[in-house]
Amino acid sequence: MDWTTLAGTALGAVVGVGSTLLADRARWRRDLADRTRQERRQIYVTVLTKYRLAYEAMHAAAVTGRDQADGARETAAAVREAFRASGCDEARETALICAPQEMSDVLEKVYETLRELQDVFAAGDPPLDSPELQERRLRHAEAIWAARAAMRRDLEGPA
Repeated sequence: MDWTTLAGTALGAVVGVGSTLLADRARWRRDLADRTRQERRQIYVTVLTKYRLAYEAMHAAAVTGRDQADGARETAAAVREAFRASGCDEARETALICAPQEMSDVLEKVYETLRELQDVFAAGDPPLDSPELQERRLRHAEAIWAARAAMRRDLEGPA
């Protein structure tokens, strides 16, 4: 029996199995990165959407309360309830658990500006049409834009 034939066949089998395992590993890593990126994208969209819903609901409660003569306390309660009902706390916690630390810091800044707006809407001071409130709304909008830019960078980079 010729051992070179047997050794060549064994070497060919090892190379074939090895290359198949390497290709499968590379495919698995690529699929994992794609899944991770898709999960993060969904989390980011959810948290920004919930933040937006919270803002809109709080603003609507503040406008409604401003138009009613009797209810500073009711307005404050309605604004706080609008914030709670928006689901932004749950979305925020999910994002903070799943996102990288840099992204968590950016999302916390957005959340901080949203809570400042909640306090303003609940207190009714400054008034809704004041430049001071517009400045706070602008800070919130800038934090949102910074978060979007950070999210794009995170989703474009390696997962």
